[in-house]
Amino acid sequence: MLLTGSEILIECLKEQGVDVVFGYPGGAILNVYDALYKHGSEIKHYLTSHEQGAAHAADGYARSTGKVGVCFATSGPGATNLVTGIATAQMDSIPLVAITCNVGLLLLGKDSFQEVDIAGVTMPITKHNYIVKDVNKLADTVRSAFKIAAGGRKGAVLIDITKDVTANKAEYTYKSPEHVLPHTDTITETDIARTAELINNSEKPLLYVGGGAVASDARNEILNFIEKTDMPICSTSMGLGVIPSDHPSYLGMIGMHGTVGANVAANECDLLISAGARFSDRVATSVKRFAPNAKIVHLDIDPAEINKNIKTDASVIGDLKEIFKQLKLKTGSVKFTTWKEEIVHYHKENSLKYTHDEHLRPQFIIEKINEVTNGEAIIATEVGQHQMWACQFLKINKPRHLLTSGGLGTMGYGLGAAIGAKAGNPDKTVINIAGDGCFYMNNNELATSVFGDLPVIEVLINNEVLGMVRQWQTLLYGRRYSHTTLDKGTDFCKLAEAYGALSFEVTKPEEFEPALRAAIESGKTCLINCIIDRDEMVLPMIPAGAACDDIITFDDMR
Repeated sequence: MLLTGSEILIECLKEQGVDVVFGYPGGAILNVYDALYKHGSEIKHYLTSHEQGAAHAADGYARSTGKVGVCFATSGPGATNLVTGIATAQMDSIPLVAITCNVGLLLLGKDSFQEVDIAGVTMPITKHNYIVKDVNKLADTVRSAFKIAAGGRKGAVLIDITKDVTANKAEYTYKSPEHVLPHTDTITETDIARTAELINNSEKPLLYVGGGAVASDARNEILNFIEKTDMPICSTSMGLGVIPSDHPSYLGMIGMHGTVGANVAANECDLLISAGARFSDRVATSVKRFAPNAKIVHLDIDPAEINKNIKTDASVIGDLKEIFKQLKLKTGSVKFTTWKEEIVHYHKENSLKYTHDEHLRPQFIIEKINEVTNGEAIIATEVGQHQMWACQFLKINKPRHLLTSGGLGTMGYGLGAAIGAKAGNPDKTVINIAGDGCFYMNNNELATSVFGDLPVIEVLINNEVLGMVRQWQTLLYGRRYSHTTLDKGTDFCKLAEAYGALSFEVTKPEEFEPALRAAIESGKTCLINCIIDRDEMVLPMIPAGAACDDIITFDDMR
């Protein structure tokens, strides 16, 4: 069948099962949008307010569904506006295919209007990227891009297509998508046996899981493993939801703003097993003093992560689902009940705290979200204090129900991600928890939510400051609040209403639950503007470069 490049692209997207695309048209990509126009009943396109919103929406769609997210942008500034979203997805190993179109082949390299070498720009922040200059290579390139994005350690792939390729014609033949198999051929009996030996010989092991456990759908295998061994477990922010928050072995989030129990367990364990996590500086805040008494086992799909941040005593490379199946068989009848009960008791004795009084507290807001939604909502966050309060106090009991920028820490991520999650999960309540600093960066995407009929609820934790930076200025910079105050006088409720959203303003604890219930029942895009004190802090906190022994708790600050 003889088709134009644009038509081939659309047919290849259909091959891959793509039914949702987020994007923004422009001159170089017009042929693609013209082809898409004819397939509107098969591929739903959501027009975002900004290309960065399209990238974040594709990311949120991917995180919440497990499918590959897709976004479109035109050449030049359209393509460069995707960069932050591409980097966000790549840092968190999210399967994303970004499709851009460039100027014609004869105009490349001549500083043509809206020309930029987007493949060169994104090379350091993608798993792979392509520039297609021959229409005969387009179909195979698209198929390869999806396979790379979804295979192994998932990630972001960019395809840049010159405009003439979108107009030129070539033969197209349908191909069924190649099934992406779990990465298991690197799992060796020797590595499994060495890891099992370390587990069987330990007395105080701790399992810590990250986003890789979500990506590999290893929840059931990990649950079976810890229930067999009675081993305590904690998670990174990216791993929240792998273990139900009320599981008797669960210690909560580890790291800079993790629970006291999880951090003390890491300090006292004799074996630390990392599963799909990378020992980032937000967990191993001091490499020299992290898990000082422990042997280290690293389970990961990416061999480049082994010994990158922390020296390991054993490792297994491959898909976590298969690794935990094999480890369960090799760990015999070993049980760590005494150690688990000891550390879980300590965790409960040093649980997360906040002041309960007549003031509206952010932690109270998060707890009410838990209560009203019964943990069934998909929650996105921006980045900052509100993100950490969400990670601390949300009861996330299922994978893919918390969408947060863990690696890049992208302010402005959450609203786009929430919109993408709603597109992929139309029957779910989707809530974005934001700070006012982030909302200034992305409030234009409320128009996307309203216009695209993708109703999300924006819970705005409004303290009129860049809260996390101010917290550091308070604790470490002598209260010199350099350019972190945001009292700009913006009426966020009127702004939301101007976009066509409903709005609620909350200043007292008793006002929040009725507002949230009304927002959910409305079925419309809503903003709930929650006014809190600017000096609220995220606690516990381990300062950067410090260790568990230096943790600052609620009781310390009080």
